[in-house]
Amino acid sequence: MNRPDVRNALSPTLISELTQAFHVLGEDPGIRALVLAGHGKAFCAGADLNRMKESAQAPEAENRADAQALATLLHTVHTCPKPVIARIHGPCMAGGLGLISACDVAVAAQQAKFALTETRLGLIPAMISPYVLRAMGERAARRWFLTGEVITAAEAWRIGLVHELCEAGEIDQRVRQLLESFMLASPAAMAECKRLIRDVAGQPIGAPIIEQTISRLAAQRATPDGREGLASFLEKRKPAWVIERDDDPGA
Repeated sequence: MNRPDVRNALSPTLISELTQAFHVLGEDPGIRALVLAGHGKAFCAGADLNRMKESAQAPEAENRADAQALATLLHTVHTCPKPVIARIHGPCMAGGLGLISACDVAVAAQQAKFALTETRLGLIPAMISPYVLRAMGERAARRWFLTGEVITAAEAWRIGLVHELCEAGEIDQRVRQLLESFMLASPAAMAECKRLIRDVAGQPIGAPIIEQTISRLAAQRATPDGREGLASFLEKRKPAWVIERDDDPGA
């Protein structure tokens, strides 16, 4: 996100551009993983204030269209077949929490801070709620959704909103390490894993879900990557999807 003058606020244009970028990059076979970051002092300030002023006088249909656009972006990030890392270096507010919750991994600087400020504006965090609730859990959401208080990076880590904390100067190194881990995994298997998580999470453990997981593993073993993974293990070599890299940390 590159709107540092407005703290990467989510304007209709930015929402549209992000949605398109995730669609295109998610389907690009040359892309193995994505990093969502923000330029400037903030990761994302949430909704664009100018657009919020306009929406106060806008008809319901226009407000529904804006809500639909954000909901589409969040779902696009959530269902992206590639691993997505949120790199959170600074303040992450309201809709920004929805974005990081839709990502697969969230890495934050110790100085980052978070807040769900909607109730202080007479609003609710509606479109982001499915993703944020999955990240922090219902119990934590009862506090942070209602109060709008600032959430420190340490508290965000404690409640599961972010996976890891780093010193500000170390965040890029940690992101690179995560990217290197993704480069060792089968792209097809990672995409299938993401679908598996979405389909299995929250389901009761009974005959239907057990049968589904059996079928999915059997099908995955028969895929080209499933066969290549087993063959490379038995032959004590790296699988074909592992790309050799030089020692240049900027590569």
